[in-house]
Amino acid sequence: MIYFTLYSVFGWIYEVFLEVVVYRWGYADRGVLFGPYCPVYGFGALLFLLLVYPLINKKPYKERLNLKDILLVFFLSMLIATALELATSYLLEMIIGYWPWQTYADYKINFQARIALSPSIRFGIGGVLFLYVLQPLFEKLTDAMPGKVLRRTSLVLFIIFMVDLAATVITKLILK
Repeated sequence: MIYFTLYSVFGWIYEVFLEVVVYRWGYADRGVLFGPYCPVYGFGALLFLLLVYPLINKKPYKERLNLKDILLVFFLSMLIATALELATSYLLEMIIGYWPWQTYADYKINFQARIALSPSIRFGIGGVLFLYVLQPLFEKLTDAMPGKVLRRTSLVLFIIFMVDLAATVITKLILK
């Protein structure tokens, strides 16, 4: 739950950074929930941890830093994140009537304006940064936490997330 929350918040920050700094569109809340997080990034991170990280994390850190492993992490991250983005776009459109990120209609290589090559490449780069830089750092931080603190923190984060999810469902779907 801690990793899920951290990466959901990082995803939200990344999305807002793109909107404000890169595209200069101004601030817009990039999440579907009320809190400052994008759960799709949290789920993507969990998928990376389950499907990609085991391929490299058993190796000593210096042995991971070879072109073959970096390219493998890049392409697997790119594929997993793109598949998740596509599936999430269909799911959110079915549930709330739209997907909350920009359409990729203006991108040269796209599929149904839901996914595009350029963001997929960024997802691959992000996966490499995530698995080689952020995750080892977060593991050091969480490993340093006593088990009781980890469990309580995870429980509090889970409760906050579930309350936010319930509030979102009630206000955006039921009271719509």
